[in-house]
Amino acid sequence: MDVSSFIEGSTVFFIVFVILGLTLVYMGAKIVPQGMEFPVERLGKYTKTLAPGLHIIIPFIDRVAYETNMRERVMDVPSQEIITKDNAMVTVDGVIFFQVLDAAQASYEVNNLEVAILNLTMTNIRTVMGSMDLDELLSQRDRINDRLLTVVDHATNTWGVKVTRIEIKDISPPRDLVESMGRQMKAERDKRASILEAEGQRQSEILKAEGLKQSAILEAEGRREAAYRDAEAREREAEAEAKATAMVSTAIANGDSKAINYFVAQKYIEAFGQIATSRSDKVILMPMEASGVIGSLAGIAELSKDVLSKDDKKRARGSVPSSGGD
Repeated sequence: MDVSSFIEGSTVFFIVFVILGLTLVYMGAKIVPQGMEFPVERLGKYTKTLAPGLHIIIPFIDRVAYETNMRERVMDVPSQEIITKDNAMVTVDGVIFFQVLDAAQASYEVNNLEVAILNLTMTNIRTVMGSMDLDELLSQRDRINDRLLTVVDHATNTWGVKVTRIEIKDISPPRDLVESMGRQMKAERDKRASILEAEGQRQSEILKAEGLKQSAILEAEGRREAAYRDAEAREREAEAEAKATAMVSTAIANGDSKAINYFVAQKYIEAFGQIATSRSDKVILMPMEASGVIGSLAGIAELSKDVLSKDDKKRARGSVPSSGGD
C-alpha cells in the first residue's frame, strides 16, 4: 500500500509540475503581430518594448502593459460651430491622419491618446478658422490645412505621434448666408458682364472712329489729287491761251486787223454763256446783232487760214536747199 500510494503521489506531482510548467511557458511567451508593439513593465516600471515576433518574459514579474498600434490611423473630427472673424457662424468637420512612432511615449506621456488628439485638433480648428474671414475660409482650405497640421503636429511630438494630414471636409454656412452669397455672386457676374459689354462698345467705337479717320484721310488725298489735276488742266489751258494770244498778237503786229476779232468774239461768246447759265432769270430779252458775231467768227477762220498758209510756206522754203544740195 505504501508503494502504490507513493507512485500515485509522484504521478500527481508530475502532472501538476507539467501543468505549471506549461502555464509558465504560456504566460512568459509573447507573440507580437506585425504593426504592433508591446511596452513591458517589470514590477510596475517600464523596462522595454517588444517588437513584432516571439518574445519571452518572466511571468508574474514582467507584464505587457499596453498593446500599441503602430500603423497610420484615421480619425473623424466631429462637426462643430465656429464664429469667424467677421462674425459669421459656420459648421465645420474634418478628418485627421496620425501614426505612433514611439509606443512607450504614446502609452505613458498621455492618457487616452485618441481622445487627446481629437480634442487638440478641434481646439486648433476653432482657433485657426476663427481668426479668418468667411471668404478666406471658403477659398483658402489648403492654407487652413497647412496651419492646422503645423500646430497639431508640433503639439503631439512629445506623445511620440506623427500627425501626417489634417483635412477640412465640409464648411457649411447658414442658409440665409448662402442665399446672400448667391446674390452677391450673381451681382458680381452681372458687373463683369456689364464691363465686358462696355469694353466691347468701346472697341466698336474706336474701330468706327478709326474707319472714319481713314475715310477722311482717303477723301482728303482724293481732293488733293483732284486739285492737282485741276491745277494741271488750268495750267495747260493757260499755256494754250497764252499761245493763242501770242499768235493773235503776232498777227496784229504784222498788220492783220482781223486778229482783233478773235478777242472780241471770245469775250462775246463767254458773256452769252454766262447769261444762258444764270439761275436768276427764266426769260432773257436781249437785242443783239447776230451778223456781228458771225463776222467775228469769220474773221477767226480767215486768221487761222492765214496762219496755216504761212506755216506751209515756211516748210516749203526749208525743203528747197536740201534738194539743191543733192
